Amino acid sequence: MLRFADMFGSGSRLFGLLALLAVMVMTAPALAAEPDAFTAALARGPLYAALAALAGGFLVSLTPCVYPMIAVTVSVFGARQAKGRWEGALLSLAFVLGIVAMFVPLGVLAGLSGSIFGSVLQSRWVVTGIALLFLVLATALFGAFEFALPAALTNRLASVGGIGYKGAFLLGLACGLIASPCTGPVLTGILTYIAQTRSASLGALAMSMFALGLGAPFFVVGTFAVQLPKSGRWMVHVKSLLGIVLVVVALYFLSTAFPVLGSWLKPSPRWAAVLIGAGLVGFGLGAVHRDFAEPGGAVKFLKGLGIALVSASLFGGLLWLKRPAASVEWLHGDVTALRERALKEGKPLLVDFTAAWCGACQQLDRETFSAASVRPEMARFVTVKVDATNDDDPAVMATLANFKVRGLPTVLVFDSDGREALRYTDFVGASEFRSALAKVD
Repeated sequence: MLRFADMFGSGSRLFGLLALLAVMVMTAPALAAEPDAFTAALARGPLYAALAALAGGFLVSLTPCVYPMIAVTVSVFGARQAKGRWEGALLSLAFVLGIVAMFVPLGVLAGLSGSIFGSVLQSRWVVTGIALLFLVLATALFGAFEFALPAALTNRLASVGGIGYKGAFLLGLACGLIASPCTGPVLTGILTYIAQTRSASLGALAMSMFALGLGAPFFVVGTFAVQLPKSGRWMVHVKSLLGIVLVVVALYFLSTAFPVLGSWLKPSPRWAAVLIGAGLVGFGLGAVHRDFAEPGGAVKFLKGLGIALVSASLFGGLLWLKRPAASVEWLHGDVTALRERALKEGKPLLVDFTAAWCGACQQLDRETFSAASVRPEMARFVTVKVDATNDDDPAVMATLANFKVRGLPTVLVFDSDGREALRYTDFVGASEFRSALAKVD
């Protein structure tokens, strides 16, 4: 039999490499000579989100609540007893499709409820509560406490379906619940991200990829009879890595409610070196490879310090990626008065309605408004930004109603005579936006 460990080496080395790679991926763009090129690459946001969900699902499959049951589960739905590799592949595929069917509705519901979620996120205290929830989930992954379903329920779910394609599919449905002790923390983060995007289609895509990542080891074992490495200490490393990701997500949520948390970052090569250095030192101190369960206060202190350094490094890298390549000089205030000013000056007007929770609004700032090809066109306009994060504010509500804004993002473009020329209610790329602006007098 092909040994999984022979393909990739020891689990400890593999996940140490993955952790190091995570820091490099998050912070390396800060050293890039042409940040605009990297910003352009981020235009493929849904693809990157899907790949992140796939990676998250795969890492969850390697945690203590999922990994030990892979071989047993494959035997239950009959892949081990299949007459040939093709039958084993089909049985394994039916099982994975069951996992997909379990998670996709969650993604769709998260996307459809985005408007409710967006309204809730108008309160910085709600955002703080969500961030604290993520931190609690992270401490669970670090070993502070354990999520667990009742043993009787787990055993009952494990016996669902039986042998055959139907049984494999039903067992895949049940697998999502059985794995909930480890999927919960990661799943919460992904669903929160989906709700921010307000996209049911992205929710379905992300959850499909998460389920495929979770089901990948089951499919490989069921199809190719791969012998997996034994459970061991490396599984704690996986949980630590996922916990660090949740800490970074919590910090990012807090930074949207309290922008001062991101004000320390300075876009310079020196800061890039500091971020990368902090991440490497944190990994060296034991952010991933040490265990809080080990005896001795020194171990706990070093791991805690390592987690703090790595989390700060990744958070700084995330802020770096989110920064606009160049800023546009936006005006703020009474939009009606600014519209009158534009008319008097004989200039066209551009009004961007945005909010802290609106992912597409931030993408417009980062990739469209800041694009080198767009800025010269925008310089002809009086550019106004309306922060609609708090739509309980009567002034904000009146402005939204006056301009018939029904959702975010909304970008309004008026010509020099004050007539509405363009209205965008979704993300628009730099090239298309520049061409449209060029036609507005």
